[in-house]
Formats: sequence, C-alpha cells, structure tokens
Amino acid sequence: MDHTISAQEIKRRGISAVDEALQHGPVHVIRRNRPSYVILSEEEYQRLRTHQEDSRTLWNQLLNGPLAGTSEGRPARELADELRTERDHWDITR
Repeated sequence: MDHTISAQEIKRRGISAVDEALQHGPVHVIRRNRPSYVILSEEEYQRLRTHQEDSRTLWNQLLNGPLAGTSEGRPARELADELRTERDHWDITR
C-alpha cells in the first residue's frame, strides 16, 4: 500500500485530507489498524471501468465465440494480438 490514511485522520481533517492524499494516487484507508477502503479519483475509476468493460467483451469473444449480432468470428491471430496489446497496458505495479 503506497498511500495510506487513517479513518481518524479523515474524521479529524475531513475531505481535505482525502483530496491531499489523492494527489499521489489511490488512497488506502486504515480503520482499526486494518486496510478497510480504497479511494480512487473519478478519472482513475472511469479508466478501470473502461478497461474492465473492454476486457469483458474480449474475453466473452474468446470463451463464447462471436459476439451477438455478428455473423462470424474473428481470426485467432487477431484476438491474440488484441490480448497481447491489452496485457501490455496492464499496470502490475499497483
């Protein structure tokens, strides 16, 4: 956990403590000496949701064949290339 803040600190300082901590990335909130929550900026949340939706669509194609409404599947090489590109953009440092 890179950026942490205690629930007591948030209670004491309010949203300004969260705003300050978010400048350095997602914030882990510690409550009773245990990680309890993660706070993300709206931008980071939307980025993760978009990645999730893109991944779900691609994995569904791999697992279930063509997407509904399409007449034929995509070549395996094209899907493999798309998966490779997606994996290259994964941020495994977090």
